[in-house]
Amino acid sequence: MDDDSALRTALARLLRLDGFKVVTYATGEDFLASLNSCTPACAILDLCMAGMSGLDVNACLRAENCSVPIVFMSGSIDDALQRAARAARPARLLRKPFSANALFGAIRTALGAPNHDVDEPCD
Repeated sequence: MDDDSALRTALARLLRLDGFKVVTYATGEDFLASLNSCTPACAILDLCMAGMSGLDVNACLRAENCSVPIVFMSGSIDDALQRAARAARPARLLRKPFSANALFGAIRTALGAPNHDVDEPCD
């Protein structure tokens, strides 16, 4: 989930090239609404967005006892934001820009295995 459409598109393409099945969302609200029909294997959430931040989405997931593994990303991580993100217990926290290998590693860590086959996405 990222509010930057170019970044969403680029990340989706990169992940698909590595064999991941991807569904993207522009807002936290859209992502949370999608959970009625699909629970993803992993969520990549931008920490800093207008409206619901990645931290807000994570709090909603935890309040609903939804245990989707989280990878946070952000281009601007000050000390307070970094502490808040780490307290939310993501699998990983990536600082933009990050390498493809860092992204793939973060997702695989979140999934709990170095080479995990991701379930089919919900469309």
